[in-house]
Amino acid sequence: MPKLKARTIIPSPDEAKAINTGIAADRDNPELTKEWFAKAKPAGEAFAPETYAALTAMKRPRGRPKADETKVFTAIRLDADLLEAFKATGKGWQTRVNTALRR
Repeated sequence: MPKLKARTIIPSPDEAKAINTGIAADRDNPELTKEWFAKAKPAGEAFAPETYAALTAMKRPRGRPKADETKVFTAIRLDADLLEAFKATGKGWQTRVNTALRR
């Protein structure tokens, strides 16, 4: 059994029965069975090539876009007052530290 996240609420047996009864009664959205999955096709086979291409073109990569020139992660020890002074200047303080070091 997978490890549950903290605050996960597990339905009681009565609640689970009510949930499953509701699923079974929903004719527009039936529960997917092993038979359904056995007949399922990948989207690339189920859609016309131009439709599939349009769908996959809409998919955006996760995270921040890669910069042309990427930075190198490092750890450095600085005096606390110096670091606080840069952080007090607001968002972008790391870029300003980079600029100051470059100068």
